[in-house]
Amino acid sequence: MKEAVLRTGALCRSVGIIARQALLGGGPPRRLDHLRWLFAPDLLSFGYALRTTFASLIALGIALWWQLGSPQWAALTVWMVAQGTRGKSIAKARWHMFGMVFGIVCAFVLVGVMPQSPLLYIFWVAVGIGSFCFIGTLLPGPATMTNYRIHGMRASGFTYAIIALDGAAAPDQIFHIAMARATYITLGIVVETTVSSLFQYQLGTRARNRLATNFIEALRSAVPTLKRLVAGERRAILSSPEVFSTIASLSDQVEFAEIEMGKHQHEGDHARAALAAITVLMSRGLDLGALVDVPLSLGADYLRVAAGVQDFLQGLPGRLGQEDQSLAPVMAELTTLRATCRQLAATCLEQEMIAATHPPVDLVAETRLSRQGELLHKLGSLLDELQLAIEQFQMSRTPQPHDTFRYPMRSYRDWRMAFVNSLRASVTIFVSGLVWIATGWSDGLTFMMFAAIICALFSTLEQPALATQAFLRGTIFVIGMCCLLDLWVIAQPTVYEMLAMTLAVPMLVGGMAFAWPPLALAAVAYNLFLPILLGPDNQARMNEVMYFNTALPLFLSIAFCMWMYRVFLPVDPDGLRWDMRVDILRRLRRLARPRVAVPMTEVIGRNVEAFVRLSTTAAADGKPYVLERYLGGVLSAMTIEINLLRLKAILARHVLPQDAMRAIEVMMSRMQRFSGRYGGQYGRTARAAGLAVRYLIRREQAETNLSVREEMLSALASLRVIETELRENRLFFDASTPYLDKAFT
Repeated sequence: MKEAVLRTGALCRSVGIIARQALLGGGPPRRLDHLRWLFAPDLLSFGYALRTTFASLIALGIALWWQLGSPQWAALTVWMVAQGTRGKSIAKARWHMFGMVFGIVCAFVLVGVMPQSPLLYIFWVAVGIGSFCFIGTLLPGPATMTNYRIHGMRASGFTYAIIALDGAAAPDQIFHIAMARATYITLGIVVETTVSSLFQYQLGTRARNRLATNFIEALRSAVPTLKRLVAGERRAILSSPEVFSTIASLSDQVEFAEIEMGKHQHEGDHARAALAAITVLMSRGLDLGALVDVPLSLGADYLRVAAGVQDFLQGLPGRLGQEDQSLAPVMAELTTLRATCRQLAATCLEQEMIAATHPPVDLVAETRLSRQGELLHKLGSLLDELQLAIEQFQMSRTPQPHDTFRYPMRSYRDWRMAFVNSLRASVTIFVSGLVWIATGWSDGLTFMMFAAIICALFSTLEQPALATQAFLRGTIFVIGMCCLLDLWVIAQPTVYEMLAMTLAVPMLVGGMAFAWPPLALAAVAYNLFLPILLGPDNQARMNEVMYFNTALPLFLSIAFCMWMYRVFLPVDPDGLRWDMRVDILRRLRRLARPRVAVPMTEVIGRNVEAFVRLSTTAAADGKPYVLERYLGGVLSAMTIEINLLRLKAILARHVLPQDAMRAIEVMMSRMQRFSGRYGGQYGRTARAAGLAVRYLIRREQAETNLSVREEMLSALASLRVIETELRENRLFFDASTPYLDKAFT
């Protein structure tokens, strides 16, 4: 008997081990970090989820209390508008309200013009949403879900689709349908805005502190790269692609802080200027790297000052982060470093003048002094830009009265991308309408409505297929959750209080998932479609037939849109990068023209936008080496553009002799025809820059006027940088070769 009991116990333990291995797998215990957002969320994420759940349930309760026909749209609007910060929520609410009004007006016009022409009606529904996508692509800001100007056009397409397609079945009721939808959306916006305002404390102060924290965070990420660039490591920039993405993302957050501050004194403009100065610092670092590679440039004086600059940069973010301490010691130390650079550069120039005017002339020593002076001058320019960045940071943290400084957001329109996004959305919606007409599917209108909503939301993104794929995962999860709720749980509550308690936990989970970046898009689908699939109503309950007739069109519409995004005009990362190279060459030619005045802010803004687009596309197609190479190429192009602006400023001052100015103008004239497509003749512009360098060297050695000589050294430094960048990045600028193409690599 005892042996039988022991054998039974051993059998149970074996079964338990086998079951545990089958469920959890063999080996060490699994890490659950990917579920930390659920069982151990941070306080801000949990607060956002709790606040939004509370607002959504209030909006749903008011809609039920008012006996509205589709109260789920009020709860859905709360989740569409709610964001992690007050500024983001207000910005999104404003643009959502604008989009709603614009979409309602367009839907009125459509239903009134052609209520009895089904195919033409579907065509104009598709054209309307395509037009909203076209306009949205041209609006300022990145093509992300957090760009709320674009969200205004998405809201227009969203509203236009649901009103126009609902009104197709009852055109005589279009006014009541539109007013009902407007009531739901307005109710959701008002409730969310009111509830979120109750959870804010010292909003303006925290917004100003966030501006300062953003700058310090961007500077801290840039300091390691800057230190290596000062040491002459030109390739250091290739290992730091996240620096520019950080700068761009933090710059986009400035407008939300401005909203939270309410009445402000241009703190946001100063913050944008400070972040842009960090990008210019990177370009200044590339200037140094280009000059360090020139023979006879490095000297003991530069190495000593460079070591001091590196030590200063290392401790700078921590010193700026101390709010209780003055920045006077920091600025004094920076001023000392700048003065040292200028003094050493002036000493090199003075010694060169003495060597050139007292025969016999030692050409090697004179050349060494000239090149060391150029390098010290460039290091001083880097410190000047760093001082500008710190001053702008200080102005953003301690605003001054009567400040008139402006650094607005820039808009760089891509008409080709806008047309492609518009056409992709229009064709997808029109084909979904053809499916409805051809099959006679009773729920085909619902299928088309969901397809139109998906196209309005995602067609303006840079990677719509990947975004829709993540959205589909969230949709599958919400379909399963609503199956449980509709067919088992929701059938039991008889009063609103019990319904709210039932929905609180699923909504809270969705809010915490949205606050975790890897699950953000999937959580958007979950939070949007949860109220739709539940369909709470005063007069009816969602039964199994209604549930499946809603869930099936929803799933099929998202799968259909994802398939269309991959089949019709799919996003080609290699093609986008090729277009970027062509656009860079076009800008270089335009910038070299004598009467074209391009501000420095435009040069910086366009290249930062290119950095962000590169990060998005390279991450999508899984080619990190491509990101590194193109990042170096774009930064090299920005360096050339900035040095072209400096040369144009030198020419405008008319300090140089006519023959020296003529040498620079010849190089600029060659740059105006820089297409990169010369077959075996690539390099004419680089050779023209080299010829200008050699001519100015000879002219500078014979020049006795100190101010003219100093101006020549500035021009020489810029010409050397242009020549080096064109030579070192030949594969990027040579448009006759498919840079990093599969066949090429």
